[in-house]
This record gives sequence, C-alpha cells and structure tokens, in this order.
Amino acid sequence: MKLTKTATKLKPGMTLIEITVVILVLLTLISVLFIGANIYKKGADRAACILNIRNIQQAVRADQNLTNKTAGTSTLTKTDIVGTGKYLESEPTCPSNSAAYTWGTLYPAIGTLAAPCANIATLTDHVPGSITGW
Repeated sequence: MKLTKTATKLKPGMTLIEITVVILVLLTLISVLFIGANIYKKGADRAACILNIRNIQQAVRADQNLTNKTAGTSTLTKTDIVGTGKYLESEPTCPSNSAAYTWGTLYPAIGTLAAPCANIATLTDHVPGSITGW
C-alpha cells in the first residue's frame, strides 16, 4: 500500500473571526460618523444663534437711529422691533433649546447686546467672545 499525501481543499468564505473584525470596523466608522454629525449640528446651531443676535442688534440700532432714541435712557419695547412689517417679522429663538432671547428694557449702549442668548452661561463658544463694535 502506497501512502500519498492528499491536499485538503478549503471552502471559500470568511471565518467567524474575520466577520467579527469587519463588523467591528463598520460599527467604529458609523460611530465616528454620528459623532461628527452631532458636532456639525452644534456648530450650525451656534452659527444660527450668532446670526439671530446680530439681526436683533441691527434691528434695535436701526430703530434707535430712526426714532432718535438715546442709549441707556430710552425705553426699548419688543413690539417696536418685532412684528409683521417691522424690522424682524417674528421673534427669533435660540436653535439650541428653542428659548427666546432675553430682551432688555432700555436701548443698550454701544458694545452691549440688546438681547443676549440665555445659553451664554451654559454653552461654551455659543456666542462670540467679543461683541466690541456691535
């Protein structure tokens, strides 16, 4: 009897370990995608909040200049600024938590915000660090 060495043929396919590694890599990439989307949303909310504050500030300054009101002594009413056919059609809200901005009762001095965001204390980098010249 002659002994011969027979080659064993492997079936094509992936092993359980290879499949597990592929699934882990895919899950890692998906989690990175979700983290990136969350950071993108926060940045978009921050930009929208800054634009809202800017629009409020421009509307208040325009009304102050057109009505010849003095900063710090003249009363600021939101109804003069916000409404149909006025400077702002509707009152803007912060996109981070849908809260309304805190309006002051007097026209602000130069360099002071007319309606700051309530999220200033809770969110870092939510509004610009410097408002000099606004």
